[in-house]
Amino acid sequence: MEETYIINGGRKLSGEIEVEASKNAFLPVLAGSVLVDGEVEFLNTPEFSDIQNMCEILKVLNIKVNRSGKYLKLNTESIKNEKITHDLTNKLRASIFLLGPLLSKFKEASISYPGGCNIGTRPIDIHLSAFRSLGVKIVEKHGYIYCNAHNMKAGKVVFSSVSVGATESVMMSAIFLKGKTTLYNVAREPEIRELARFLNEMGAVVRGAGGDIIEIEGVKKLHGGTFSVFPDRIVAGTHLILGALCGRKMEIKGVRKEDNQLLLNILRESACEIEEKNDRMVISASEHIPACRFLETLPYPNFPTDLQPQFMVLESVANGTSVIKENLFENRFNHVMELVKMGADIFVKDRLAIVKGVERLYGADVSASDLRAGAGLVIAGLIADGYTTIHNLHYIDRGYERLEEKLKLLGADIKRVKIE
Repeated sequence: MEETYIINGGRKLSGEIEVEASKNAFLPVLAGSVLVDGEVEFLNTPEFSDIQNMCEILKVLNIKVNRSGKYLKLNTESIKNEKITHDLTNKLRASIFLLGPLLSKFKEASISYPGGCNIGTRPIDIHLSAFRSLGVKIVEKHGYIYCNAHNMKAGKVVFSSVSVGATESVMMSAIFLKGKTTLYNVAREPEIRELARFLNEMGAVVRGAGGDIIEIEGVKKLHGGTFSVFPDRIVAGTHLILGALCGRKMEIKGVRKEDNQLLLNILRESACEIEEKNDRMVISASEHIPACRFLETLPYPNFPTDLQPQFMVLESVANGTSVIKENLFENRFNHVMELVKMGADIFVKDRLAIVKGVERLYGADVSASDLRAGAGLVIAGLIADGYTTIHNLHYIDRGYERLEEKLKLLGADIKRVKIE
């Protein structure tokens, strides 16, 4: 049975919507739990399918997983090193995060190449090259990566290009190495800082996260503890864009201003009214949204690629023409043809999308091609005239928690329907 969203668009939304804990921070933190001796308790676990899939992989490693609502407890006392097979990694790109912790804990690891959203090439050569520079022997064959870290030593790693995943994975691999490991040209995303905060609270010594250089002083072990992951900046950004388009005093709980500053600046320039109340923001839609002439996706602190599809929906009904350049993933314009079905005027050439604002979008039958494209189509359906049917909800469920239920509370006409 396939599940779809059916949305009757055109309604103004008001009320409160809460931002869940960050998916892109939670997944590496869960992987980092492999390093802990004992129990780790998480107090604000979101109901994302990616989180569920990571927990299934942890169970294969013989980690006891106990979940009740938002509460999640992991017990690593009986952990063992197991091959992580294709049926597990195919569901979750973030499974690659386990490679570093397993090497650190057991000195050996084998994992199938990871899956995930089809948004373009996300090579793991940066991970493997960094491991090799620390002495790890790696063999790639039959779709698996086999790693031997018995000769792994602390040292220097210079990443050939900025990679969030590689930064996090190599950071975790160095936690138990004797001496100091220094990582250069690292990613600076807030999720990097959050992983470092988790590791340090469990007894690690990680310095410099959030900057260009990270230093890890090796320790003998990590202890357990309790942890809450910070709010998801991409979910927050999604809700802010939705509020800019159809919000009538829409209150978003769990927005970290510093993580969404660039988007907030753009929305304010679009004449959206935004009131700040600590971690809450109240946003009301602008009657006339001027087009943002040029925007490009780049690593943090620039505009995130994970908000590009949602932002394109905003520009599709703005006054004027905007140019959006996607620098990070070559297939991140898969949502364009679906928006065109809904009446958007968008022309794509290579990594540029030229978006001419139209008066309105119209409901259509569309399909999500990845997580953030799906979020963009939900926004498009909510502002469109008539009914929109959205297929491939499994992508949206990867990073949005019971989205239709939360949108209903704001006044949206949206329902999840099973079809054969």
